[in-house]
Amino acid sequence: MSPAAAARAVAWLRERGAAAHVVAGGLAGLLERWERLVRAVEDVYADDLDELLNDLDTRELLDGALVAAAEADMVVDARLAALDRRYRAATEPCACLWGADVAASEGWTPASAWWYFRRPRVPGPALAADLATRRDG
Repeated sequence: MSPAAAARAVAWLRERGAAAHVVAGGLAGLLERWERLVRAVEDVYADDLDELLNDLDTRELLDGALVAAAEADMVVDARLAALDRRYRAATEPCACLWGADVAASEGWTPASAWWYFRRPRVPGPALAADLATRRDG
């Protein structure tokens, strides 16, 4: 990715109000964070629903930063596609984890923000308890 494209992605993250460590990490940092989540979900996701939602926001930020970069990068695209396939394989469809009201207000659908509409196949005890008490998750 060119330095200009990387700078556009960082600028978008800053404008979006992303945490300083997320901005500093840029696209590479977001990919690393997404990969850590994918590995956790492939095993047993040990955190609760609030933490899962924070982790899934990484994928939302990654999506927006890539659009802002507005430059194709075959390495990033291939790595992200592989991680997304792994995440899909380790999860199952569900209602939006943020809830129907948030999905509607953000314009998220299972096609546009699919990561929010999938839950780990093997949730740890905290996440399993949180999901069991949700009416729309």
